[in-house]
Amino acid sequence: MAEATQVALVVGGSRGIGRAIVERLAASGFDIWLTYRGNHAAAEEAKAAVESKGRSCRLLAFDVADRAATRTALEPLLQERCPDALVFNAGIARDNLLAFMRDEEWDDVLRTNLDGFFNVSKPVVFEMIRKKRGRIVVISSISGQLGQAGQMNYAASKAGLIGAARALAREVGRKNVFVNVVSPGVIDTEMTAEIPKEHVLPLIPLNRFGTSEEVAAVVDFLCSEPRMYVHGQVIGVNGGMAV
Repeated sequence: MAEATQVALVVGGSRGIGRAIVERLAASGFDIWLTYRGNHAAAEEAKAAVESKGRSCRLLAFDVADRAATRTALEPLLQERCPDALVFNAGIARDNLLAFMRDEEWDDVLRTNLDGFFNVSKPVVFEMIRKKRGRIVVISSISGQLGQAGQMNYAASKAGLIGAARALAREVGRKNVFVNVVSPGVIDTEMTAEIPKEHVLPLIPLNRFGTSEEVAAVVDFLCSEPRMYVHGQVIGVNGGMAV
């Protein structure tokens, strides 16, 4: 018997782009499994926003960089059911020039942004293959496509996500599991609050920063559109910054 309501597992869903994704998917009828690392207040606010739309929201607090903790958090849920959609939005930045980058700045970013995707996706993909249905959306970045001075660690992790998603798309497409990447440009969030707009806006043909809701709209399409032939693609949401 088919499940009545679809479930989306949103990894890193308590703030910024992740919060907008959670709200948009809830508005489209998904119940939400929301993971976050430690900001309990923000997670509770996101849960309340989901519930205000008439959907349920489970909160899961763990660090995706910790493989054992990730499996411990997800395995009981996966025994109940397989999520219909997985959105991997977990990410941190530790910007520095390579010449001055500390080992932990490299390690922390790669472990969270890239290893975290492996840690989450392996158990979920296994269940999607068994179910022969699923949608996976990976949130990368324009830094992973173009590179950015002072962000070698972040750019490497986000480029790695693109390669991983493309490889996974080749592995699971025949099982009716769709895998795509959404690559935001400069989005107006806490992470970009310190970027000097006067230096960046001339590089963006639309002459403005994007919004989290604009990213969420693309994610929602990839998760919910029933007539789907988009697979293994990198979709830029960047105002024309990369064309």
